[in-house]
Amino acid sequence: MLTFAAGPSKVYESVPKYLQEGYEQGIMSANHRSDRFMRLYQETESLMKEKLHMPQDYKLLFTSSATENWEIISQSIIESASYHIYSGSFGAKWIKFARHIIPESEELKIQAHEEIDVPGLDISEDFDLIAITQNETSNASQVAMEKLEEIRDKYPEKLIAVDTTSSMAGIELNFELADIWYSSVQKCFGLPAGLGILILSPRAIAKAEDKGESGRYNSLSFMLKNAAGFQTHYTPNVLGIYLLNRVLKDLPEIQHVDSSLRNRMKKLEDCIVGSKSLRLLVDNAATRSTTVLGVTGLEETITKVKSEAMDQGFQLGNGYGPLKPTSFRIANFPAITDEEINSLIDFLIKH
Repeated sequence: MLTFAAGPSKVYESVPKYLQEGYEQGIMSANHRSDRFMRLYQETESLMKEKLHMPQDYKLLFTSSATENWEIISQSIIESASYHIYSGSFGAKWIKFARHIIPESEELKIQAHEEIDVPGLDISEDFDLIAITQNETSNASQVAMEKLEEIRDKYPEKLIAVDTTSSMAGIELNFELADIWYSSVQKCFGLPAGLGILILSPRAIAKAEDKGESGRYNSLSFMLKNAAGFQTHYTPNVLGIYLLNRVLKDLPEIQHVDSSLRNRMKKLEDCIVGSKSLRLLVDNAATRSTTVLGVTGLEETITKVKSEAMDQGFQLGNGYGPLKPTSFRIANFPAITDEEINSLIDFLIKH
């Protein structure tokens, strides 16, 4: 069964080879305080800079999941409150987590087809961080880098945190447009779930050091102290970090991955536009995701298409939350091959 679910999704076909190599090299029993692990951490950070164009002075940290980063950001970086801009369920969950720690945090909810009206934003001095869900997995929408640049230019004094859980390693991100970026490996990185990624700018690190929050399991001050020596504050998912390292070694530079995914998404979109019974969930191309395609239609049509796809060996991702009955989602992640995308398109053309 070939899965097009939006995460966890298909892993790279090379993962079994990586696992065997890791086993033979003893990586699964490597001590996380050893020189060997520290070299693995340091090399993985260097590969993130080389392959994903992460700035040289930004720091890579490892967490258990993207969701854990919500708590770390509010707990260890924000001093006054955060202002959240989002369009879907995962953005809504982020602000809910933030309010548990800082009740004064506020939100601006927009529609999936709606671009952020940056000139119309009025974010007061009461908020020292702007939180943006760049790729909203639940409704297949995204915020373009150009919009992030506009926000950065308008509010240069504020920190910006960006959720790229389903876009990092799939599209080219301009990391300098924000101070905090986070993701998980089970989507565009093409790996099994269980490893979160947190990337911090020098400004974010300085803010965490100024706040000085400490004493908790995931206090950022403790994480950064260990990361300075390429160690982690707890026994990490060493295998997950090794697999990330191996994927990055084999990954083309991100501009090539980005171009490939955009070309494939155009084919998928054209297929749906030509359908008599299916429609694009997000009708504004400017806010439509590059890595997750949302498709909508009558409930009975969606149920029929998903069932027939399963019979053909294709697992389509369910719609999320209130969109579940009338939509499905298609992952356009790098681990899915062009041939597999073309086979799915051939199936969808019939509908």
